[in-house]
Amino acid sequence: MAGSTDMIDPCTRRILVTGASGFIGRALCARLLADGFLVRGVVRELSRSVSLPQGMKIVPIGSIGPDTDWTDVMNGIDSVIHLAARVHIMQERAMDPLQEFRRVNFHGTERLARQAAQSGVKRFVFMSTIGVNGSTSGSRAFNESDDLGPHNPYAVSKLDAELGLREISAKTGMEVVVVRAPLVYGPGNPGNFLRLLNAVANGWPLPVAAINNRRSLIYLGNLIDAVMRCITHPRAAGQVYLASDGDDVSTPELIRRVAAALGRRARLFPFPPALMHMAGNLLGKSAAIESLLGSLTIDSGKIRRELEWKPPYSMEEGLKETAEWYLSVNRNYGNLKR
Repeated sequence: MAGSTDMIDPCTRRILVTGASGFIGRALCARLLADGFLVRGVVRELSRSVSLPQGMKIVPIGSIGPDTDWTDVMNGIDSVIHLAARVHIMQERAMDPLQEFRRVNFHGTERLARQAAQSGVKRFVFMSTIGVNGSTSGSRAFNESDDLGPHNPYAVSKLDAELGLREISAKTGMEVVVVRAPLVYGPGNPGNFLRLLNAVANGWPLPVAAINNRRSLIYLGNLIDAVMRCITHPRAAGQVYLASDGDDVSTPELIRRVAAALGRRARLFPFPPALMHMAGNLLGKSAAIESLLGSLTIDSGKIRRELEWKPPYSMEEGLKETAEWYLSVNRNYGNLKR
């Protein structure tokens, strides 16, 4: 029950969350606090512009890498939820992007996990990405037993981290749980989903009516609920889980649902996918076009069976919450095109 400590295993009560000021981190910390956990949130630096839930201890750590010292931060911690990462960068300026991704996401994660194990941390939950499986699933949904095919430096670095954590777990006995998520949406959403909200809210015509694909997504509240289960459930130890809403949609259907949640009319028109592929290749945007046109579905049956997890929110509920947040922060939405 939220707000009660009676149901919490004392061995997992004190939680360290990295990336606490991020999109997922803020909501996760709020849920942990509501459920009675003691939360220590790690941020890169203290900032008045970032609002974090009341009642948690906030610790600035600086940059995460192979030399980060977690000794004091880890004192007294039972479990770690590692969200912080170097993520996709629209205007990449690094001479060697893979090296930069591995410095934070692989070497930084290894450093954190080794010091966590040395400090007696019992469980380490790692937020990975479905990109570890690949960029497109084709006609068959990805699952945890598939051969892996990370498709960009970010996904490669996440897979390296997963493998490194497996080694550390084998040597130290610290329980590791890996969660791979598809596109996450919800209040506070950055990135591509925010751009989609902007496009639909402003009535932009979108050339996607002819796209016939299937995509898995996960609402922020559902992802947090899955992570909570991974922290507390005994059977999660040593496992990899794929989690989604379980309601796969085509790109046109997603836009129609987003439009309905915003109270707008979806403006879709057909454009030949083959020409979109051609344009993507010419403009060096083939990966972006593939993510728009291709199918990427996941089978979340394992986490549902083993951890008895069921998404608490439907996609309609998640999109409604997301739309309400979007409209509340865009208070001039009455002037947007209908």
